[in-house]
Amino acid sequence: MRAIIVRTPGGPGALELSDAPVPVPGPGQVRIRVAAAAVNPVDAATRSGALAGAGLMPPFGSRPAVGIGWDVAGTVDAVGGRVTRIAVGDEVIGLKDRLDVPLGAYADAIVLDADAVAPAPRSVPAVEAATIPLNGLTALQALDLLGLPSGATLLVTGAAGAVGGYAVELAAHRGLRVAATASASDEALVRGLGAEMFVPRGAHLGDAVRALVPGGVDGAVDAALLSVAALDAVRNGGSFAAVNGGPATPLPLRGITVHNVWIRADAAAMAGLAALADEGRLTPRVAGTLPLAEASKAHARLEAGGLRGRLVLTP
Repeated sequence: MRAIIVRTPGGPGALELSDAPVPVPGPGQVRIRVAAAAVNPVDAATRSGALAGAGLMPPFGSRPAVGIGWDVAGTVDAVGGRVTRIAVGDEVIGLKDRLDVPLGAYADAIVLDADAVAPAPRSVPAVEAATIPLNGLTALQALDLLGLPSGATLLVTGAAGAVGGYAVELAAHRGLRVAATASASDEALVRGLGAEMFVPRGAHLGDAVRALVPGGVDGAVDAALLSVAALDAVRNGGSFAAVNGGPATPLPLRGITVHNVWIRADAAAMAGLAALADEGRLTPRVAGTLPLAEASKAHARLEAGGLRGRLVLTP
């Protein structure tokens, strides 16, 4: 079968279309015939060697090649032992949350643990469904860490992006009052996702948010990695979720509780996100599709910026 791998870290050209053995599911695992795989910033960070350099995965060379791609939508075509919840023929979405693996979702097939797989939305095409697992779970797990009650105020940075957009929708669904920041041209989009208040990118964020919410918001999901600029908009004793950790994680000033969102696969949570998509409460956004063999072009477009939604690779 075909798979996109990286042998030596580098730019988009480091992505290599390779022949690979069809993986065999072990106990507690399933194999998915890939219909669609989303292209995410973490894929670019893996390909470039940034994650290895940060100590988040073993250095390149510790195995012959590294697989790329976290998000998948497709059909189960084999199951290993002790799998009872998933059957051959099921349409599913899944998340590969392990970094040091020889094959990722950019492939004709992928093997995942069964607890990293959930039923796909019934009303959403696979290309759109593939954008849900990583970005939807990141937004959901950030909100869970904040633990804000209905009626509380929340700042979402990067609200027009994939994680930020899902965070706005999920927060509004929980009854939170959302203040969102994005490009001025995205205001209608962001308000349509459920934002009650809007701050255009480029404004002094802390002052602008506090003009709307005196004293500051109760919490923030920092999907745009604004760090201390976003923290300044949070009230004393509030809470803050940084979606990637590292240098974008601010110090817990003014008694603010700062969380790092380290994404993890969660079948039950993914099933809930799929249900919200079927109910029209979660809006997958696809910036474009490319064939698997053109993964390097997809990464070049990702790095050029300006996308709204995710690029998706198809067989």
